Amino acid sequence: MSELPAPRYFDRRSAPHVTTLVLIAGIGAVSINIFLASLPEMARFYDQPYAIMQFTLTGYLALTSLVQLMLGPISDRIGRRPVMLWALVLFILASLGAALSTSFELFMTFRCLQSVVVAGFVISRASVRDMVAREKAASLLGYIAMGMALAPMLAPPLGGVLADQFGWQSNFYAMSVIGCLILIVVYFDQGETNQHMSASFTEQFKAYPELFVSRRFWGYTLTLVFAVGTFFAFLGGAPFVGEKFYGLTASQVGLCLSITPLGYMIGSGISGRFANRFGIYKMILTGCFISLFGMAPTLLTAWLEIQHALGFFAFTFAIGFGNGLTVPSASAGMLDVRPQLAGSAAGLGGALTTLGGAALSALAASLLTEETGIYPLIFCILAASAASLIMAIYTIAIERQVRGADAGELTAADNLSD
Repeated sequence: MSELPAPRYFDRRSAPHVTTLVLIAGIGAVSINIFLASLPEMARFYDQPYAIMQFTLTGYLALTSLVQLMLGPISDRIGRRPVMLWALVLFILASLGAALSTSFELFMTFRCLQSVVVAGFVISRASVRDMVAREKAASLLGYIAMGMALAPMLAPPLGGVLADQFGWQSNFYAMSVIGCLILIVVYFDQGETNQHMSASFTEQFKAYPELFVSRRFWGYTLTLVFAVGTFFAFLGGAPFVGEKFYGLTASQVGLCLSITPLGYMIGSGISGRFANRFGIYKMILTGCFISLFGMAPTLLTAWLEIQHALGFFAFTFAIGFGNGLTVPSASAGMLDVRPQLAGSAAGLGGALTTLGGAALSALAASLLTEETGIYPLIFCILAASAASLIMAIYTIAIERQVRGADAGELTAADNLSD
């Protein structure tokens, strides 16, 4: 763990304050969904089919998975702070370029460059594991996730309003301004938490197989992949569903999209308060159950052909709430498999999570048509929820087998081979 002093605002000699970690993680969420309500308008602007324009989400997610694979080991080698600073600089420039793009090809180029901001996801998780042990990490990640949830909760309504008033380009100008503000905070507040940097990149990448052969790492990671995949599947189809089936405007779609992050914020707050007390396994299982059974009633509302948008969108609160319980604890477990590889684990786990999310988002979008109704989106979400629950049960079984103790008795100091 880091030997830095306790966090003090704007003191680079101390560990970063939790609000700084919230900000660097939150801007990554903003870049994903602030413009989602504008996708139909953007498709018309560039004269592209909606399915192609939706690639600005799915393609972006796929690219961020590759970026995370690189940034994790790099942060283990040269530190968390420099990686985050340079990522923000590139993100600001790419956001301005996207806003000014006159062709779809140029826009996609800058959109791809924006993916570097995913460093915030990697650095925030790795920094927490640098600072504290596992159960405490789950609690701290819960509080970070609770604050971070404000970004995807507020960003879609803000993006919808900006698009209605000033055009879709205003979303990307807003991202550049937000990036500048966070860059200032990071420069003055984020102390370096990686006190045991790798001697070389060769040494760092040689250690990667330790993660690849770990059943516990794969168990936690796949739990995250499918849990977060429910949210990305929802994002992939929600704008289409909102406009085509419920006749919503961009700002109304944005407002409906904020219901899920609201659930995530509440669930993450509960994780922050109780993960250290009840342990990560109870939190993970409870979250998976809520996500699955909370969304199940949407099958009934679809069958009854309920015309009000809340007949579908209100139940997506369960996706966010369930993930708020699952994600912080599953992330803490994943990072604890090999604490000396926290950055690499955050990068690899994050890469797989976003790649899985991109696949589910693309699948949901490709299956939705005016003829199918909303059923394909519901089935994608429920299937991912069920898979997450199965992986959670598997992971807990492996943990108990490897550690030879009941889940409630496990300690953060345990580091047994699996």
